[in-house]
Amino acid sequence: MYSLLLVIIYIAFISLGLPDSILGAAWPSMYGELNVPVSYAGVITMIIAGGTIVSSINSDKLISRFGTGVVTAASVAMTAAALLGFSVSNSFYMLCLWGIPYGLGAGSVDAALNNYVALHYKSRHMSWLHCFWGIGATAGPYIVSMCLARNLKWNVSYKVIGILQVMLAAIIISTLFMWKGQSGAQAADSADETRKKGMKLPQIVKIHGVKYVLIAFFCYCALEATAGLWASSYMVLYKGIDSQTAAKWASLFFLGMTGGRFICGFVSDRIGDRNMIRLGECVCITGILVMFIPAGDIFSLIGLLMAGLGCAPIYPSIIHATPNNFGADKSQAVIGVQMASAYVGTTFMPPLFGLVADNISIGFYPVFLLVIAVCMILMTERLNRAVASAKAIYKAQKAFEGVAEEMGVYSDEDVQDLVNDVRYGKDKV
Repeated sequence: MYSLLLVIIYIAFISLGLPDSILGAAWPSMYGELNVPVSYAGVITMIIAGGTIVSSINSDKLISRFGTGVVTAASVAMTAAALLGFSVSNSFYMLCLWGIPYGLGAGSVDAALNNYVALHYKSRHMSWLHCFWGIGATAGPYIVSMCLARNLKWNVSYKVIGILQVMLAAIIISTLFMWKGQSGAQAADSADETRKKGMKLPQIVKIHGVKYVLIAFFCYCALEATAGLWASSYMVLYKGIDSQTAAKWASLFFLGMTGGRFICGFVSDRIGDRNMIRLGECVCITGILVMFIPAGDIFSLIGLLMAGLGCAPIYPSIIHATPNNFGADKSQAVIGVQMASAYVGTTFMPPLFGLVADNISIGFYPVFLLVIAVCMILMTERLNRAVASAKAIYKAQKAFEGVAEEMGVYSDEDVQDLVNDVRYGKDKV
């Protein structure tokens, strides 16, 4: 039963990824019919991501009240309803309205499942679970391109994916009993009891290194969302590729990410989360630079594939490293805020590039991605230094506490006096 629960979690990750990439693939066919500027795709993604920010911030409260299984099932069902709503929409404003439940359906389950896996499974499972997210994200544009190739409207692709989401929700609902009383769930509940309860946002942000990981996560998800949303439009409007071919080629970014996460699962335990992040960043930067080569469309394809491949280990490795970086007792709180920060990046950066595309040129697509990627690298390295510093301080504090106990010094004031004496050479211990 415990292994079957893990299978359900894998299925849930497919459901998280399936709708994430279809708007970018379908948008070149949508915005003309809806009679809106191309940049309005960013408005829809802003609404969707805004919902995920709200639900991720409140994920701890929802999960503690209803349980992980119920929250997961309700989230997938809400997303399915929103996708079916998209399929019957005939105006931009209807899409915006359905974007609200679309976004609310994602945040809580994302934070809950990521924290559960980070606490109880090795790094390879985190990579493979996000690989399954990539399967869903890769399948989305293919479904769109297949519908367009058969002269079907974009609404049909949303209907197909909505029906698939309904089926996934039914599977999860039918297995809700497994989320209660199983060893994995019990382990998660036990871990929840050990972490600090009621941590507020200012307390979380003050944890050493949290600010850096929040900015790094913001940059990563801004990069991923902008790359996925605008790849198809960039190839149609700047490279002159037809919509059907562009929709297929845009899926190369998600294909690279999915394949990369599958491969990373075999090596991540040996290489370690920190080195996996650095490796991914190097490959991602290289892919973006390849897109600058003005020698035909092939380099755009290679660049997108490499950028996706480089993104593969970054997200799961940052999440999996959270308990080690900040402590298992704080991981749910930190991951919840990380998810919110990620969705802020998803909310604001793609529409920001939409303004760039409208007012300057969509040809700045690789430049925009490069700037975000460089910022992400700087923040992850600052995080590494901050975590190393915090652990060194913790070890030193424990050492001083041991010395204080041997000397009969027990009060906090006396321990601090001892630390200062040793620091400035006023006492020989």
